[in-house]
Amino acid sequence: MKSAKLGVLALLASTAAIVGCSSDATSPNALAHGAGVAATAAVAPVAVDNFMLVDQNMEAHELYRLADAKAVVIVTQANGDAVMRGLAPALKSLRAAYAAKGVEFMMLNSNLKDTREAIQAEAQKAGYDTPILMDSYQLVGESLGVTRSADVFVVDPKGWKVAYRGALAGGSAAKALDALTAGRPVTVADATPSRGATIAFPERGLTKVSYAKDVAPILEAKCVACHQEGGIAPFAMTNYQMVKGFAPMIREVIRTDRMPPYHADPHVGKFSDDKRLTADQVKTVVHWIEQGAPRGDAPDPLAATRHVAQEWPLGKPDMVLNVPAYTIPASGVVDYQRPAMANPLTEGKWIRASTVKPGSRQGVHHLLTGWMAEMPANGRSSETKWQGSVGGYAVGSESSIMPADTGSYLPPGGAIGFQAHYTPFGKEETDKSQIALYFYDKPPELIMHSVVVMDPTIVIPAGEGRHREVAYVEFPHDALLYSAFPHAHYRAYSSDLWIQYPDGKQKLLLSLPRYDFNWQRDYTFAEPVKVPAGSKLIAHYVYDNSKRNPSNPDPKIEVSWGEQSFQEMLFTQLRFRWADETAQHRVKYDEEFGKTRLLGMMDDNLDGKLEKAELKGQIGAQLLKYFDVLDKNHDGALDRDELAAAQAMMGPSRRADTAPATGAAPAGGK
Repeated sequence: MKSAKLGVLALLASTAAIVGCSSDATSPNALAHGAGVAATAAVAPVAVDNFMLVDQNMEAHELYRLADAKAVVIVTQANGDAVMRGLAPALKSLRAAYAAKGVEFMMLNSNLKDTREAIQAEAQKAGYDTPILMDSYQLVGESLGVTRSADVFVVDPKGWKVAYRGALAGGSAAKALDALTAGRPVTVADATPSRGATIAFPERGLTKVSYAKDVAPILEAKCVACHQEGGIAPFAMTNYQMVKGFAPMIREVIRTDRMPPYHADPHVGKFSDDKRLTADQVKTVVHWIEQGAPRGDAPDPLAATRHVAQEWPLGKPDMVLNVPAYTIPASGVVDYQRPAMANPLTEGKWIRASTVKPGSRQGVHHLLTGWMAEMPANGRSSETKWQGSVGGYAVGSESSIMPADTGSYLPPGGAIGFQAHYTPFGKEETDKSQIALYFYDKPPELIMHSVVVMDPTIVIPAGEGRHREVAYVEFPHDALLYSAFPHAHYRAYSSDLWIQYPDGKQKLLLSLPRYDFNWQRDYTFAEPVKVPAGSKLIAHYVYDNSKRNPSNPDPKIEVSWGEQSFQEMLFTQLRFRWADETAQHRVKYDEEFGKTRLLGMMDDNLDGKLEKAELKGQIGAQLLKYFDVLDKNHDGALDRDELAAAQAMMGPSRRADTAPATGAAPAGGK
């Protein structure tokens, strides 16, 4: 270990010769910091506040999740900087030497001109093996006092103090890490400022932000809908004094992307129901708080109008369904409840919107519905008999509104079944949830459907911090995709959705770099996505089963698919319509999804067949048992035809578990 340490120091020292030089004399970097240009360095903060940023590969990184690390190293980076490129081997060696000692490494790109795609290309060209966090709004770089690329911050997680700041070359950073990993105070005194490329921060030191003119209108437009009297938020933004009191928390939740609760990454796609603050809005609110959240002399816009939450946000419903009451116990585990009620409609209606109002916001984790042709004799709902959804709710979700001139049909008579997931929260409470339905006056032209990307075979090892799973659904005919509703439980870290076209090309449609169980919702595309026949909609999920996950019920156990929130799911519900279907011309394509359902669940390498290594969980064990019999062509894999035979062997009841009907979420859905 001593020789490895000396090797790192020698490599760091050897890079000092290139500091301040550029291999390309005509590059902007060479012109910016050529011979005779003195290095500049802003004063580093005493401590580093929490932040969450996404790297070039759409992975989220939150600083305070690294509280158990011995040290955190942040290295600033700008594309095209010859100094930082030249230091890539030294950074790689430093990371290799100290990662095993509990040191975490990340790079920080605050350069406004560098796009995600450009950063990806730069990382590959320069050989960076450290995640590069995209500081697109420059808020983290501003608070750190960043002025140049190749600047190193060594942070002590005990208090989040900056223990060292300076150039990577010369070995001082390694000396600081030696002290922190050994539990000694950092006494490095010979820190040399970085001579990397300058990074412009055009909004650093701007004039004061106005509360009345700049901040209050943003809060009213993007926050007050929840932060109002009777709203779901924990406090109401009724006036300046209330906002000022919560200002530090507001800054924290914006910097960690917890609020507003719309977690689609801004680098990917456009959405019609986008609840995010714009880049300018984010910077305005954060800068105002960092300036001390001054009141100013103008009248308070928030105090001028009293905002009170409506009972039904979409207005008076056409019909309200009262979900059968259920008393949630104070503790224990509650099995899914599946009551049913007679459908009160005497004539069929087309649903244009629905709102679920949970009676117990703490206790109701999800509520799903489905129309059934007849009332079950035992009064219990069965998801296998659902023929269409009547509305649904998961933690944090809002009203469901159909796109213009599209709807779902609710026939008269029969029954409406429910699937309710209740979770005890410390006190007994009776839930009396309600569902508001809004109907079209005349039938719409288009029909909305839904299908689920799911994998009940997932297995997440104990203690693993970045466990990846994948599943897909293949569309048998041309369709238009309207929205996606990702769902998992407490160990979910991130989720995304890709489309793979029949020619093999892929496109990223949705990215949630940080999945939040407390805020689940549909993400509706600004324009419907064309899905040609034969395309696959692919969902990736990353799970954090480590102790660094503050929501993890138990990092010491292996976790598999299950209905309860302390178990896990991989479940993305897609809302779509068939391209050639209208209300006058109905098609029966939905049943064709079942032909490739098993394949989409377990085909982890996306090659269109299942090898033995891909067979997991109870379904996989059953297939593995008869693998050699099912493998008719003896090629060591099960193709579509062989899997179809396997599904036939499973029998109708088993197939219902693995291939739920579209148009309604399956058992264990949300």
